[in-house]
Amino acid sequence: MADTPPLAAGATARATRRRIRSRDLKAMPGFKAAGWACIFALYLPLVVLVIFSFNDNRSVVKWTEFSLRWYEAAIENDGIRNAAWMSVKVALVATFFSTIAATMAALATTRTAAFRGQGLAYGIINQPLMIPEIVTAISTLSLFSLVKQLTGVTGVGYLMAAHTAFCIPFAYMPIRARLEDMTLTLEQAGADLYATPWQTFRHITLPLLMPGILAGAMLAFVVSLDDVIITLMVAGPGETTLPIYILGALRRGITPEINAVSTILVGVSVLLVLVLFLVQGKMKK
Repeated sequence: MADTPPLAAGATARATRRRIRSRDLKAMPGFKAAGWACIFALYLPLVVLVIFSFNDNRSVVKWTEFSLRWYEAAIENDGIRNAAWMSVKVALVATFFSTIAATMAALATTRTAAFRGQGLAYGIINQPLMIPEIVTAISTLSLFSLVKQLTGVTGVGYLMAAHTAFCIPFAYMPIRARLEDMTLTLEQAGADLYATPWQTFRHITLPLLMPGILAGAMLAFVVSLDDVIITLMVAGPGETTLPIYILGALRRGITPEINAVSTILVGVSVLLVLVLFLVQGKMKK
């Protein structure tokens, strides 16, 4: 009789674990196989791209021997260097202004009392993520064409403005998430000690918010650096970015040089995403 309660408790625990496993998606038949199939389909093309970027043969399907000649050719190519520098310039400007705008928007929608239309404000800020990029590109082109016609002003500023606009939602998401995880205790304590709103923001809110700002900035930079559709529509003469250069080169045929440039671009994107994950990990601590 004395052994009955432990046995009953053990049976109950086993039944609970079975119910949990039955609801666990990972325990469903074929889940692992489907997961590996997705990973295989996603990353196999990238693996092939990277491997053949080191191929000495000009053919992108016939391997001969390991070589860095195509990386050297890409680095010495003036067109590639100019396009890469244009991409970096546009991405840096877009990241700077979109992060500032996203931070202001996040503060306005989280560090205030609930107000009528708050849900609408969230929707307006995040709506560009739901609109097809080709629609955004065409509408941006139409707007800038009208502005150019009325003002006669041209230049790379239009491309930077377009990138800034579509990067704001990407920067907004991690910044807002960070603010929602932050309690108001320290900010209220600063106010109780007669700190002005600016002093409270500078010495309390901003340092705590910095991981979110950095995560948003890096996400905006990656999105701007990799953009094709909007850039293709908005960019004027002499404003060729690296993705647009690669797209134009592909029309003449794939070469290991393009593989090398694409591998470098993938490497930069992966590095920035890894840094983003590290920053997000720090945010959760």
